[in-house]
Amino acid sequence: MQSLSFQLKHTCGQARAGTVTTRHGTIHTPIFMPVGTQATVKALSPRELDEAQAQIILGNTYHLYLRPGHELVKRFGGLHGFMNWPKPILTDSGGYQVFSLGSLRKITEEGVEFRSHIDGSRHFISPEKSLEIQQALGSDIMMVFDECPPSTADRGYIEKSLAMTLRWASRSRTAWTNRQQQALFGIIQGGLYPDLRLQSLSALVEMDFPGYAIGGLSVGEPPEKMYEVVEHIAPAMPADRPRYLMGVGTPVDLIQCIDRGVDMFDCVMPTRNARNGTLFTSTGKVNIKNARYAEDHEPLDSQCSCYTCRNFSRGYLRHLYQCGEILGLRLNTLHNIHYYLQLMAGARAAIADGTWNRWKNQQLDIYK
Repeated sequence: MQSLSFQLKHTCGQARAGTVTTRHGTIHTPIFMPVGTQATVKALSPRELDEAQAQIILGNTYHLYLRPGHELVKRFGGLHGFMNWPKPILTDSGGYQVFSLGSLRKITEEGVEFRSHIDGSRHFISPEKSLEIQQALGSDIMMVFDECPPSTADRGYIEKSLAMTLRWASRSRTAWTNRQQQALFGIIQGGLYPDLRLQSLSALVEMDFPGYAIGGLSVGEPPEKMYEVVEHIAPAMPADRPRYLMGVGTPVDLIQCIDRGVDMFDCVMPTRNARNGTLFTSTGKVNIKNARYAEDHEPLDSQCSCYTCRNFSRGYLRHLYQCGEILGLRLNTLHNIHYYLQLMAGARAAIADGTWNRWKNQQLDIYK
């Protein structure tokens, strides 16, 4: 079988609903992928993720390479066996994490030399090494190794970075040997420059990847700038391949970018915000730390069917947070992940039945 296939089922304007089929199951798009950086979505078990209707999760090449090591993970049957997750997994290339190390890394044409953030030890990741790691991890979808420069970098730097990233994409594709089981996505770079984005896309399409991602956004630029780039590039991406926007974002970001033609998303926001006491609900954001919730007997979200909302009050969730109880972090995370995944289910249904614009506007009104 092919490592991945995509079928477009419905469109409503630029918004798309479809299916991505992998060896570990079918993903219905638009979809949000909870981030499991170190072979775990923080605070949640695989069973809880399954009950929340997670269809695919993300693992991080950089972190898993450093600890526990990709060769060890491979001996456990890859990430699926290691963490006991039977559904699809996407791994990023490690590029974003390496480049975020700043002074701890040195970029050359061959790859990136860097010091571990854990113990300061020296390491080197090239496009070939990134693919070696990801193939050992056994993910269903892998990403090419790319440089992720700040979106606000000057045009000269972005042009040089893009040229090297495209060479790295070609090298990543050459190193992709497990083609019947693992898919490889190309990553479109080019900063905030529409012509460079199109140049990147054109070169990647020539390489013929099973899917394409938009990288280098949500890294400090205003949301409106991100939307402009997505609006420009997403409709130009191949209609018969999945479109993935990396590292995005808020509920509003997801809706705005689905509206512009994106299929797949990931972000640490729902889990990180949950641990910081910020929760997303059908009536907007709730900061559970606020004293106003101390005697609130109501559920966090009366429209939500997650375990947290079915069983606990806002007052109790605030108490757990104030006390630093682990249960509070777990219940908050469970709710936020459930909310994001239900938001995606609502988007899919609205696209399928032709009510996307109305549904979109209703959701956006909540977060005004």
